[in-house]
Amino acid sequence: MTQPLQALAELAPAHGRAWLVGGAVRDELLGRQTLDYDVAVDGDVQGLARALGRAARGHPFSLSEAFGAWRVKARDGGWQIDVTPLVGETLEQDLARRDLTINAIARPIGPGAELIDPFGGVADLAARRLRMVGPESFSADPLRTVRLVRLAVDLQFEVDALTAREAVTSAPELRDVAQERVFAELCQIISADGAVAGLELMERFGVTQAVLPELVALRGVQQSDYHHLDVHGHTLAVLAQVIELERDPTRVLGAPGREVSLLLAEPLANELTRGGAMRFGALLHDIAKARTRSVGESGRVGFQGHDVLGAEMAAEILTRLRASERLIAHVAALTRHHLRLGFLVRRRPLSRRDVYGYLAACEPVEVDVTAFSVADRLATLGRNSDRAVELHLELAREIIADALAWRGSRPRPPIRGDELGQAVGVPPGPELGELLEELTVAAYADEVQSEEQVVAHARAWLAAKRA
Repeated sequence: MTQPLQALAELAPAHGRAWLVGGAVRDELLGRQTLDYDVAVDGDVQGLARALGRAARGHPFSLSEAFGAWRVKARDGGWQIDVTPLVGETLEQDLARRDLTINAIARPIGPGAELIDPFGGVADLAARRLRMVGPESFSADPLRTVRLVRLAVDLQFEVDALTAREAVTSAPELRDVAQERVFAELCQIISADGAVAGLELMERFGVTQAVLPELVALRGVQQSDYHHLDVHGHTLAVLAQVIELERDPTRVLGAPGREVSLLLAEPLANELTRGGAMRFGALLHDIAKARTRSVGESGRVGFQGHDVLGAEMAAEILTRLRASERLIAHVAALTRHHLRLGFLVRRRPLSRRDVYGYLAACEPVEVDVTAFSVADRLATLGRNSDRAVELHLELAREIIADALAWRGSRPRPPIRGDELGQAVGVPPGPELGELLEELTVAAYADEVQSEEQVVAHARAWLAAKRA
């Protein structure tokens, strides 16, 4: 028993009867570690929460004045305990209002206490089955349809047939649920190892139609013969490749993959790592293809501008889901720039100016989008795909080191702006800014080294520009 639970066991008798309920009991029975506990109290909820905060050196605060719920968080963020009053007059009535039987198991606080399991949750755990507590489980809170998918993916349990039917019935009501709640569950599904299976289950239950209809619209959108899947199938294939890339970037990127692995593990926003954000990039990078599909006179299928429109749509979708501005900008940038590296394959060997132009355009996702383009390419297995994949990987391996170096230290002008202006007679303003950028590119391309060369290059550039 963890230290906060020991304190809880000592303090609870003075504040009324208390039970450990929900996911904490479920995980305990499954042998899974958890630092997130729910406690139902028939007594003084506020008093118990405050006493627990003092004893366990936690921070107690009210979660809901209307429902009387309190939360106690460890000061180091290591654990949290939600202390809530019983919903109903008895514990059994409280458990009857929960979503799934495996979450409707209680254990009295204290050692050696017997489980209270009125709905057969223990048997469902043994059978690895997700079953609703009652026919109103989902209509009471449609968000539970998304949570059902999340638990199915997380626990790798099967969903009971009757439960699945009720989830399908309630899924359309997700449109009326606070979207930040939906997004929090969606983030956990997308971040799971079984994210692809989770998305397939979401669509089966009608969840995707309610919260991401743009993704469903990609079904049946056929592509050119350079693709082996329609846009929807390709999207899921890219997500699968992103997950593989997260596991071991060195497999396709070589030695720099070790640094990429560290990058993808960095926290970004909405409790997602950069790798998790890349998974959303996989979902949304081709989201505009349903709106941009065209067929030329030769019969060639194209999606002109789907990167630009896709970035706008990705931003709109994530805004609708109440994602943070940082995540919105990041995923929109991945979508906007996901084609750039593929276009450069045809221009090899690249000059240093080409490399600079690519990295400057993609900043601040220059590393992320380079890695992402590999996943996108690996998921495209149509005509001539073997050679296309080979060439793309070769270029990605060449440029990823430059992208990592750029992220660590973006190139700076080889001369200060005031010094340059004085040397060539250009006052502060847009022209001086353009000149500084040109000199930065020239220095990156190793076209100038000394100060004399910098000034000479500046004068030549100005003369050509003004001619």
